[in-house]
Amino acid sequence: MKSASDILHELSQYKDFGVMTFQAEDEIAAITSAIGAAYAGALAITTTSGPGMALKTEALGLAVAVEIPLVICDIQRGGPSTGLPTKTEQADLLQALFGRNSEAPIPVLAAATPADCFWVAIEACRIAVKYMVPVIILSDGYLANGAEPWRIPELKDIPDFPVKFASDPVSFLPYKRDPHTLARPWAVPGTPGLEHRIGGLEKQDPTGNINYEPLNHENMVRVRAAKVAAVAQDIPNVLPAGDPEGDLLIVAWGSTCGSITAALKAQRAKGRRIGHLHLRHLNPLPSNLGEVLKRYKKVLVPELNMGQLLWVLRAKFLVDAVGLNKIQGRPFKQAELDQKIEEMLGL
Repeated sequence: MKSASDILHELSQYKDFGVMTFQAEDEIAAITSAIGAAYAGALAITTTSGPGMALKTEALGLAVAVEIPLVICDIQRGGPSTGLPTKTEQADLLQALFGRNSEAPIPVLAAATPADCFWVAIEACRIAVKYMVPVIILSDGYLANGAEPWRIPELKDIPDFPVKFASDPVSFLPYKRDPHTLARPWAVPGTPGLEHRIGGLEKQDPTGNINYEPLNHENMVRVRAAKVAAVAQDIPNVLPAGDPEGDLLIVAWGSTCGSITAALKAQRAKGRRIGHLHLRHLNPLPSNLGEVLKRYKKVLVPELNMGQLLWVLRAKFLVDAVGLNKIQGRPFKQAELDQKIEEMLGL
């Protein structure tokens, strides 16, 4: 699994803390085993590097339908197919957002630095458990093989995400929803009186019985989408680095953070009014993103792909954003960003 393998290697050291790891024979077995672990009441994680996301797709749809907490780590690399197995890329964003059959939305997060991978993993687990959804984490080869000084946090500084398993057979319905999060109850198999059906066929709301009624299906599709959209209430408003308004806003995600930060500093030192917004939550997007985009005359979206976040921003916010796209298996250099910024500002 190349750049994703280190996650397995690291987690395998924590058997004393109840962490169970295994390497499945293929990506399909890996995610379906993780779904089984989540169904049984475990916080389940499965990892892959790029092409394996395609093999996980069908089971991702199952996790959406069953509504269980599951974290999928995609450590992106150059593609398509096996492409550049040891080189970095950011080209799985649209697959993470839309790469499943039918209407199957999933929250998507992206880490910005090697240290940020720790906090993004915790955030993904918190969302998965709170909202009873599968969550995708996007990293890439540049982050996976990178390093930076990092202070190990105190336990008290790590946000808690309490888990409450269903236990009352009197009030239990498998698809009865929390009014705030729309999450369904997490019922561990073997709990007396909490027997219920599970699987990929459409469920009746809220009994969980198999149901083919047209209006029930539409309702369930809309509720699953509303549940993912509700994650936005947990996403803080974004605040750009640099100038809060001005001539140019750089919007980006993932491992491009370091070189953009350096370019921002250098350009602002020359008196240019520039902001930088680095997105951690890619689905749903922060609630105030559209308002922030309007504060700047121009928007630049640097990505290590053909323009995937650019496509999303242009479609969602009707903003005339411009892409800076590099697909060489290498990260951006500051000089490449400086050149594009000065070109856009007419310098």
